[in-house]
Amino acid sequence: MNSFDFSPLFRTAIGFDRLARLVDTARVAADAPSYPPYNIERTADDAYTLTMAVAGFGQDDIEITAQDNVLLIAGRAPQATDEGRYLHRGIAGRAFERRFVLADHIRVEGANLENGLLHVALRREVPEALKPRRIAIGSRPQQPALEGRAEAANTQEGQVQAA
Repeated sequence: MNSFDFSPLFRTAIGFDRLARLVDTARVAADAPSYPPYNIERTADDAYTLTMAVAGFGQDDIEITAQDNVLLIAGRAPQATDEGRYLHRGIAGRAFERRFVLADHIRVEGANLENGLLHVALRREVPEALKPRRIAIGSRPQQPALEGRAEAANTQEGQVQAA
């Protein structure tokens, strides 16, 4: 089975098309090449670090782009020098492109290249409007909009009776 049919779900649900894309991306990612190897580490409740082994690549050879909940890391192959003749060449020096789907509100904080490892810092930042908030329970519900309307109606009735 190469694909999933989500059309029955879409008849009664709105906004779940992203789920279908996510499942399809996960299926395709299983077939993707595994170069270069990487780790994803949770460093705090809302912080993550993506570490990618990029031996032989310099800062100018790697491009990191974050757009539309997708993190793209691409590496151009460094210029090869033919100074010596290799008996065995085990360090890959080929170009690569890795895509990572980011959850909502994940922001890339920065990246650094150290000892052949690329470290990308990620943080989840949920906007204040979407965070849960505690509602205090009072003794009497406050309804200023309704009270104001009632006072205006009483004032208008008094003016009509006086006339």
